[in-house]
Amino acid sequence: MRIVTLAAVALTVGAIGGLAMAPAMARGATADASVNNGNGNGNGNTGIGNGNGNTGRVNGDRNGNGNIGGGNGSGNGNGNAGKANGNSNGNGNTGYANGNGNGNGNSNGGSVNGNQNGNSNAGSLNGNANGNTTNTSGNAGYANGGSGNIGAFNGNGNSSSTSGNNNVGAGNGNLNGGANNGNGNVGSFNGNLNGNGNSSPTSGNNNGNGNAGSLNGNANGNGNK
Repeated sequence: MRIVTLAAVALTVGAIGGLAMAPAMARGATADASVNNGNGNGNGNTGIGNGNGNTGRVNGDRNGNGNIGGGNGSGNGNGNAGKANGNSNGNGNTGYANGNGNGNGNSNGGSVNGNQNGNSNAGSLNGNANGNTTNTSGNAGYANGGSGNIGAFNGNGNSSSTSGNNNVGAGNGNLNGGANNGNGNVGSFNGNLNGNGNSSPTSGNNNGNGNAGSLNGNANGNGNK
């Protein structure tokens, strides 16, 4: 069925192609809003969780490059639409938990938003969460759950709405059981897999919160009776 459908579409497009060209040419610059989209997005990124889920043109490029240390340059340039949004964020940082969660979620057909944030920081907890546009849940970026998460792949698969919130970066606050686990982390892969497999609701709570850097606060408070 799929082959037949594609063939039918191809024939239809070919038949009306001549008719479609004339109005498109007449529209001139207006046609630019509906063509040449989906090109040049998500290129030249390194680090973790950068340059994902972008549409439009030239969004989410050159993020998370040239960082040294731990938990730097993650969760930048995700979920942008429009043109030239979410580029050149989270680059050239040293230390820990710098340059994360910048240039995410800029859309509504805008252009040149959320660029050149969180670069060339040293120390810790600098240049994070700049140039973002949040949705109704307070999230900005790509594939985030919970609320108040900025970047990519944060706050998913938690058993309680009190877990996996207000994280910045990538891969933070996921797959937690219990309550109040995996919140307020900055960097990458912090606050995951806490509070699972407990037989009492008073066990496995308040784990993996407020970490900075990478690979902190994971797999705590599991398997208690």
